[in-house]
Amino acid sequence: MLEDIKKCLPEDINNYTYYEPFIGAGALFFELQLENALINDFNEQLILTYNMIKENVDELIIVLKEYQKMNTEENYYKIRNMDRDLENFNTLTNIEKAARLIFLNKTCFNGLYRVNSQGFFNVPYGKYKNPSICEDAVLRQISDYLNSNKIIIMNSDFELAVSTADRKSFVYFDPPYHSPDKTNFTGYQASGFDEHEQERLRDVMVNMKNRGVKCLLSNSDTEYIRKLYNNDFFEIISVQAKRAINSDSAGRGVVNEVLIKNWKD
Repeated sequence: MLEDIKKCLPEDINNYTYYEPFIGAGALFFELQLENALINDFNEQLILTYNMIKENVDELIIVLKEYQKMNTEENYYKIRNMDRDLENFNTLTNIEKAARLIFLNKTCFNGLYRVNSQGFFNVPYGKYKNPSICEDAVLRQISDYLNSNKIIIMNSDFELAVSTADRKSFVYFDPPYHSPDKTNFTGYQASGFDEHEQERLRDVMVNMKNRGVKCLLSNSDTEYIRKLYNNDFFEIISVQAKRAINSDSAGRGVVNEVLIKNWKD
């Protein structure tokens, strides 16, 4: 969706401070590579990994090279299940925790991140022949970018993450998508992201509008989302995206999604 998203950005986006409260893999963040940004995610392990890439990339690469040698199905489930034993999991260093997350992301089914109701990562093994578990050149480039620019990294609620945004800020919201049938694997955190959270996000978009902060949101094209944003504050733009992951086959392939702006050009 990058090209569709980029068409919706302010023309002078380079002059803005960029906010992304649901950073995930940061596709737009790394595409733009702006000088001033604040990124955030509620996923503690993900933000820990970003911080380790920024602060200690050399040591992280050393550990990942060891993981590169461990790509078997048996090892995958041993490493995946480490968080079931919290006492032992907490003995891991931050570098080891970050390397574990990257290893799981590179070797699990479709690179999916999903947890169960207890907060345990539960994606099955991907059975890929030769995944690139340690992409040291990419990791060093990311580290260089994070260190050579004014990038704030937060692990907090999305509303708090954008509390400092002003008229010279641009916010991109890429939350867990609305799923009326709960079939699109949006279990990024044990507490979930239900319709109450979707409504709270809409209210934040309205608040940002009133403060003069330009925001863009991506989400599923559902009746609920269209109704939620059906007022003069917003512009709803229909787009199509390719999706490979859904338990319902109708939700795979090219699907309809929406981009929602809280300002009018």
